[in-house]
Amino acid sequence: MSYLSSLYAGDVPHRAVVVYRYLKDRANKDGTCYPSIGTIANDLKLSRRTVQRAITDLEKAGYLQKEQRWRENGGKSSLLFTVK
Repeated sequence: MSYLSSLYAGDVPHRAVVVYRYLKDRANKDGTCYPSIGTIANDLKLSRRTVQRAITDLEKAGYLQKEQRWRENGGKSSLLFTVK
């Protein structure tokens, strides 16, 4: 769990730690995954808004990068997360 040491020592809220661990657990070898906000919220028993705040916390702290994915018809798809 050495990858969490800096996260625990950092100034991020508990919600961000929980979401980070969730995303890290689901990431591939490149550190990317793309669960929807709703899926994360349901799996962690958190509100969608809490998950969104946690993602913002992680982005600001430099632990996470998010990128909007798009469907072929131009509609939005789930976000692509890269955990660091």
